[in-house]
Amino acid sequence: MDFQDFLQFVPQLIVAKLPAMEAHAKMAPLERLANLDNQSIENNNPRTAAVLMLCYPKNGKTHLVLIVRNSYKGVHSAQIAFPGGKYEQEDTDFAATAIRETYEEVGIHPDKIEVVKSFTQVYIPPSNFIVYPFLGICKEEINFIPDPLEVAGIIEL
Repeated sequence: MDFQDFLQFVPQLIVAKLPAMEAHAKMAPLERLANLDNQSIENNNPRTAAVLMLCYPKNGKTHLVLIVRNSYKGVHSAQIAFPGGKYEQEDTDFAATAIRETYEEVGIHPDKIEVVKSFTQVYIPPSNFIVYPFLGICKEEINFIPDPLEVAGIIEL
């Protein structure tokens, strides 16, 4: 989609009602649904994190960035993901976490990102995280600077 056309849809996206947990249930692995039925998330004292679904123009077309996580000893090793990570005490809110982590992982300066919408948080049982996703926009083409300690690759959709 042309990026300027995409920007025309943003006001509609901002006010759109989200299907929340109903959508999560449709997309979750069956074993995850069973796991969630048998436990109280609050009792697990989950850690918190935030991710950014960052849309931006490239050659006039709307793109979305994903990262390939590095390989390491952990449940999210080598996964495809949105830029993001763990909430830190200095973060003013979860949107700030998503922006900070995006800067750390792929090098996009916070001043270039406009957060336009928050989405429904989702619980990730394997790592015991509640993740807060956000939609962000960068209105100019991006030159990614991936952190080699965290990011094995960049995928531009």
